[in-house]
Amino acid sequence: MPSYEEAYAYLERRVDALKTNKTGDEKQTDAEVFDKKTLMTIYDFMTSGYLDAVHYPISTGKEGNVFYATDEDDEPMALKIFRTSTSTFKRVAKYVEGDPRFRGVTGNRWKLIYAWVNKEFKNLDRYAQAGLPVPEPITFSQNCLLMEYIGDETGPAPQLKDVVLEDPDETYEEVLSFIIDGWQEAHLVHGDLSEYNILMLDGEPIMIDVGQAMTRDHYNAKELLQRDIHNINAFFRKRDADVMTDEEVMEETLNCEEEEEEDE
Repeated sequence: MPSYEEAYAYLERRVDALKTNKTGDEKQTDAEVFDKKTLMTIYDFMTSGYLDAVHYPISTGKEGNVFYATDEDDEPMALKIFRTSTSTFKRVAKYVEGDPRFRGVTGNRWKLIYAWVNKEFKNLDRYAQAGLPVPEPITFSQNCLLMEYIGDETGPAPQLKDVVLEDPDETYEEVLSFIIDGWQEAHLVHGDLSEYNILMLDGEPIMIDVGQAMTRDHYNAKELLQRDIHNINAFFRKRDADVMTDEEVMEETLNCEEEEEEDE
C-alpha cells in the first residue's frame, strides 16, 4: 500500500482534472474543498473499497459541493464534500448545537463540521427507514459523505423548480408526505424544504440536503415545520395545484401527537 505522501500526490493529480478550464472563483472553491485532510479521507474511501474515482461536480451549495463518483464496478455514487471554512462553521453551528442528538459538540470548528456530516448521514438514514424517498446513505468520514446518486446516464436529476409537472396535484401530495410523514414517522422536520432541495427523477420527487433537519422535540421544531409548509404551499400555488391551507397541513401533521397522547 502506498504511503500517505504517495497517496496524497496521486489524489492531487487526479483532482487536478477537476480544476481545469475554470474561473478564479471556481478554482478557489476547489482549493477549499480539496484540502489535504479531504484528499486523505477520499483515499481512505478508496482503500476501504467504497470509492474508485471522483469524476466531476454536479452541484454547489452553501455548505459544500457534490461530485459524481463511481465505485470499482463503475456504479455511480454521489460524494458530498463539506467545506471546513469559518463561514461554513458559523452557518451550521446553530443546527448542530441545537440538536438534542449532538449535545456536548460545541465550539471547535472541526468537531462541528464533522458532527454536521454525521447529522446528515443519520437524517438520511432516519428518513429512509421511515420509507421516505431520499438518497440512500452509504458511509461518511470527516467532512465527506457518500450516498446514492440521484440521476441517470444523462446527468443528475433536475430540481423541482426546473421541471414542468405533468400532474401538479399528485406531486404536491407526494411532497406533502415529506413534511407529514417526516414528522410523524421519522420524527424529523426538514427545516429548509423548498423547490431547491427536491429532485425529480422519473416524475417522482426525492428530498435532499437534510443536514439541518431537526428532531420534532427540538424547541423550534414547530416554527421550522410552519416554514416548510409555507414554502411548499407557496410553490405549488404557483403551479396551480389544489393546495391545502397552511393551517390544514399543520393540523394534519400534528394529529399524530394527539393520538399518541390518547394511546398513553
